[in-house]
Amino acid sequence: MAHSVRSTFKRTVTLAATFALLAQSLQAIAQTAVPAAPGQNANPPAGASPGPMLPAPPTPSPTLNPPPAPGPMAGGGPGSIADLAEGLLDAVVNISTSQSVKDQGAGPQPQIQEGSPFQEFFEDFFDGRGNPGSNQKVSSLGSGFVIDPSGYVVTNNHVIEGADDIEVIFPNGTKLKAKLVGTDTKTDLSVLKVEPKAPLKAVRFGDSRRMRIGDWVMAIGNPFGLGGSVTLGIISARGRNINAGPYDNFIQTDAAINKGNSGGPLFNMRGEVIGINTAIISPSGGSIGIGFAVPTELAENVVHQLTEFGETRRGWLGVRIQPVTDDVAASLGLDKARGALVSGVVNGGPIKNGEIKAGDVILTFDGQPVNEMRDLPRIVAESPVNKEVDVVILRDGKQQTVKVTLGRLEDSAEPQEEDDDQPAMPEGQGENKTPNNKPPGDQKGELSQDPASAFGMTLAVLDEARRKSFSIVESVEGVLITAVVPNSPAAQKGLKVGEVVVEVAQDFVESPADVVKRIAVLKSEGRRNAHVMVSDASGNLRFVALPLE
Repeated sequence: MAHSVRSTFKRTVTLAATFALLAQSLQAIAQTAVPAAPGQNANPPAGASPGPMLPAPPTPSPTLNPPPAPGPMAGGGPGSIADLAEGLLDAVVNISTSQSVKDQGAGPQPQIQEGSPFQEFFEDFFDGRGNPGSNQKVSSLGSGFVIDPSGYVVTNNHVIEGADDIEVIFPNGTKLKAKLVGTDTKTDLSVLKVEPKAPLKAVRFGDSRRMRIGDWVMAIGNPFGLGGSVTLGIISARGRNINAGPYDNFIQTDAAINKGNSGGPLFNMRGEVIGINTAIISPSGGSIGIGFAVPTELAENVVHQLTEFGETRRGWLGVRIQPVTDDVAASLGLDKARGALVSGVVNGGPIKNGEIKAGDVILTFDGQPVNEMRDLPRIVAESPVNKEVDVVILRDGKQQTVKVTLGRLEDSAEPQEEDDDQPAMPEGQGENKTPNNKPPGDQKGELSQDPASAFGMTLAVLDEARRKSFSIVESVEGVLITAVVPNSPAAQKGLKVGEVVVEVAQDFVESPADVVKRIAVLKSEGRRNAHVMVSDASGNLRFVALPLE
């Protein structure tokens, strides 16, 4: 019995303790302040006793998708070029020039009545502006780079052209007067010389031939006179012809090049100069990602010659050339349009024994292929003077190799390249070549006086009366063009009245009948075009391909 009483007592005590703990928890909850729910009166009515308050439910929040777990980091673009640029900045300089130009005057000045109260102000404002004989200083800024620790600096010719005073400004602020060592207008390059107190930091040339489209390049220069600036890009194209000179072979890049960058270096990722920044295409005057640099394959030899001789010494072949069009290629039996078509040989030039003749197509020069007409002047100019070279030509439908010893191109000569509808100037020379295609005297015989028509043009014998009438030089022989039908094949090829047909398919013609006969032979052979040599009144030759179909 005692055991039962003790057990009941123990259970009672346990239950009482449990209820006590639960009461304490409820009291703590009741003492927590609860804000009024929206729409309910926050103040209890008067006389109402405050009851136990429960915590408000939490405000629901929008469901958010948790961010994905971070994965491996993606590539961060090209590596930093800070170390590369740091080692090159000291070799890139600013070029400051000034020159005196004559003031052309500001035009007519306003007239004011003598004694007017405004006379003094007008005289002060226009003082000196009406004196066209006075000189004014004009300054310009460009870029350059040191190629030799002794002080040789390369820049563009247009940066220093006409300058009376040239100053080279180094990145540390040092300024040195520079003298012009030599300049080459055809490639727009110049070499300057300064006299430093200590050896300068210099950069070296690399081989631009090894650069490919898409390779990274870095430009350093002086855009808008701001000082040394570094830009990065790629090579966008090679071998660009922008009609800046006879040897155009520019590297195109999207590295930012602006006004003031002219003459600065374009580096590869090894820190070698592979181009000299020269030109941009921009409607606004600022960079739009189309910049051009002279490649070192062209510039390096020019710079070395200017440094050593103060001038350039280029090879000269002494021939007139024009492009090989698709029609001309078909008429000559070429597989495709390639090479340079020789339209004449300069008298007194390197070609003395007929090694190369008018009508030949130069396919390879000194082991280098001539893919386009414009390739030949550049390849010849880069060849040493007096060097004997092998030239592969196409003559009479067959390839053959001839040897030619190059002459020297004089700086005063301006090579020009024209299309097949205009007289092409001599490659590397401006002299006229008069054709010497007269047949031997014992073969001349009696000429047919009857006119003939071909390709929409009327042909007649070139007698003395017609020669005088059209002012044709004595050395020109052939068949005279006396009329051309508009929109005819002859007219479409640019043939004009007063010009002379000298050869058809490399055969000399001296009468209209010869032309008609030669055309008939070509048609019977299944030819699609007739290869015709034409001379103007002064003896300038060119070739055209006239369709036979």
